[in-house]
Amino acid sequence: MKKTENRNFIELVSELLASVEEVASLAKESESEREIFSEFARLLYKLVPILSEIKDNKDVMDTATIRKAIESLEKELRRAKTLIKSPDSKQPNIWIEDVIQDLGRSIGLVLFASIDLHLDMKEKIGSLHKEFMNAKFDASLTPSPCPSASPSHESEFVSATASEKEIEEEGIEIVEGRTEIEEERSNLTIDDVVLQFKYGNDEELNFALLSFNESIRQGLITNEWINEEGIIPIIVNRLASCKPNNRLIILRILRNLALENAVNKEKMADAASLSALVKSLTRDVEERREAVGLLLDLSDLPAVWRRLGRIQGCIVMLVTMLNGDDPIASDNAGKLLNALSSNTQNALHMAEAGYFKPLVHYLDEGSDMTKILMATAMSRMELTDQSRASLGEDGAIEPLVRLFNAGKLEAKLSALNALQNLSNLSDNIQRLISSGIVVSLLQLLFSVTSVLMTLREPASAILARIAQSESVLVNKDVAQQMLSLLNLSSPVIQYHLLQALNSIAGHSSASKVRRKMKENGAIQLLLPFLTENNVKIRTGALNLLYTLSKYLPEDLTEQLGEIHLNTIVNIISSSPLESDKAAAIGILSNIPIGNKKVTEVLKKANLLPILISIMNSSPSTLTSTWQWLAEGVAGILIQFTVPSDKRLQLLAVENEVIPLLVKLLSNGSLAAKSLAATSLAQLSQNSLSQRKSKKSSWFCVPPSTTAFCEVHDGYCFVKSTFCLVKAGAIPPLIQILEGKDREADEAVLTAISTLLQDEIWENGSNYIAKLSGVQAIIKVLESTTVKAQEKALWILERVFKVEEHRVKYGESAQVVLIDLAQNGDPKLKSSTAKLLAQLELLQLQSSYF
Repeated sequence: MKKTENRNFIELVSELLASVEEVASLAKESESEREIFSEFARLLYKLVPILSEIKDNKDVMDTATIRKAIESLEKELRRAKTLIKSPDSKQPNIWIEDVIQDLGRSIGLVLFASIDLHLDMKEKIGSLHKEFMNAKFDASLTPSPCPSASPSHESEFVSATASEKEIEEEGIEIVEGRTEIEEERSNLTIDDVVLQFKYGNDEELNFALLSFNESIRQGLITNEWINEEGIIPIIVNRLASCKPNNRLIILRILRNLALENAVNKEKMADAASLSALVKSLTRDVEERREAVGLLLDLSDLPAVWRRLGRIQGCIVMLVTMLNGDDPIASDNAGKLLNALSSNTQNALHMAEAGYFKPLVHYLDEGSDMTKILMATAMSRMELTDQSRASLGEDGAIEPLVRLFNAGKLEAKLSALNALQNLSNLSDNIQRLISSGIVVSLLQLLFSVTSVLMTLREPASAILARIAQSESVLVNKDVAQQMLSLLNLSSPVIQYHLLQALNSIAGHSSASKVRRKMKENGAIQLLLPFLTENNVKIRTGALNLLYTLSKYLPEDLTEQLGEIHLNTIVNIISSSPLESDKAAAIGILSNIPIGNKKVTEVLKKANLLPILISIMNSSPSTLTSTWQWLAEGVAGILIQFTVPSDKRLQLLAVENEVIPLLVKLLSNGSLAAKSLAATSLAQLSQNSLSQRKSKKSSWFCVPPSTTAFCEVHDGYCFVKSTFCLVKAGAIPPLIQILEGKDREADEAVLTAISTLLQDEIWENGSNYIAKLSGVQAIIKVLESTTVKAQEKALWILERVFKVEEHRVKYGESAQVVLIDLAQNGDPKLKSSTAKLLAQLELLQLQSSYF
């Protein structure tokens, strides 16, 4: 075996682990006294995880003291190996107990030499040390006869005698090893300690620290000597340059010294010492824990509060530890932050680091100037939503509202700006409403006092945010008050008021509010804003008019003159903002179907080519705004495809609306798909009358065979007969039915049903079956609306008139139909029964009719 000094630390521990395995294996294989040797082996195996952890922590553990302790353990194992191979004349339980306790002493030596070990490792080693030292082996359970000294055992006796001598020599070496560390420490003079504190390498510093620590414990060093020699600044200075194990010892020594007297604390309270201690807050778990504990011990000195707050990163690290996983460090960090928060500047630094309780405390209980300071700081902070939530939960809103209501101009302004910052989070809006601030904000907006004018903009911004909550409606007449302010306010306030009104008008429970808005002339008031040069104000007015058009379409249409309609078309064609285009298109799409006067104005304004151009330039990634715009376009096209006006339909088709509608069936939103299907259904209603018969004499040149339509039994062309078959619309319509969403079913089924008109129902049935549409229609019956189910039953009734389809799909349909007959809506009872009779599952004279 190599000498200890020639082996690296990994080799040393690895060989020790191998020795443990070897000795334990020898013990288990012993033929005699199996119970005792098995217990011996069990205890030996407990060394393995301890040694493995020591090996894994090489950077901390590879010191001269640890090496000597391991060498002592190694010698004990060699002695144990010799004893197992050559048992002496004693009973095995006696010498095994002796060996185990000697091993326990060696483990204790490891513990003694490792003051810088992690706490959990020390606990494990300490526990094993106790177990080894308390181990007892009962001879009565494992009796063993003494070997005789007969000639046949002479050589064994000689071997045993030789072993005893060897064991005795090794025992002496182990005792020497145990005392060597003690001697090296005790041989250090006080002057040596100071020199090694100042100039020693890490090993020398380690010995000096351990010696110093032991001397303090024994009362050999006084506080007077520590102060005279300047020990505290010396070891604090070493924190910056020594290894982690020594830093940990230094911090523990400093904590003990700080607890001794106030003079020692003062020595650690200068800016340089505190900066060195703060750096330890950024290191490993144990060092952070010791450092924050020491800083907490020092925090009863007022100078420490001021200086710590100025050290870069200190408060940030303390807040991080407060929110960390170490409960001891978190608790101490919280106490230290609480102590530091007695300084208002520190409270602001804590808020910037995400710890807001001290700031909220000052808002609630500070002086008037302190409250203004805190509110102003909050208004300027770049808050995340999480920070806004924390401030709301910590109670920041109520004292800010009190400051706004009771304070002077500067207090009001700082409070409003802070509340504006907090109002960006929806959870805080309810807190604002509950505080009763809405009435105060409206009063402020109506105020004509010049000194309060600067407060009106943040007040209107907060109202715009508050209006996002439906709870704002508890304040009666709030919308009417805002409307009355529109023409009396600056552009910024107008914009915020329009935002607020749009939110209020959009709430589902605001029907009474919308009616009052209409009665008070909201639409007439808003229409002039469509020509506003200020883009934000025009956008706000557009959005509000769009919201009102969804709920009050007839009232809006009455107010829209030709000038207003042309203005809206101009916004659609020229606005650079996609959202403005979408809102303007949305307003037009909400105009009731069949208003010929409006449609004529829009036709003259060339709206159709404008819409087609916009849709043909759709982005590769479809945004929510684009989907909103597409839904509006699909809604407008319904007005241009009404079946009663074939000329209008022809105009729409000449402007390429059919390819656009078919495209929307695939890539539009569900609402857009439904609207597109409605337009296609309207066009398809006239396809039969527009078709060209096979015998027609109108063709100058005979049409190609591809122009022949198998459904309409004639020649069809997309631009003249509006044929869904030739347009390729049926496959995407069926695909919608096959999907999971059911909102478009009725419109889709209406479009498909146009292929089943009386003259062409059989051709249409065959075509639908050919495209696998029948199964999709059966599936829809299971979970759609009653109106869509009615459409589906009507279609299936025609399809199942064809025997081939009845045979092929009847079985899959009957399960759904029987369930529908038993559990479906009563309105469907008659048509369901007819279909079941058609499938010969119910007699025609059944009571279902």
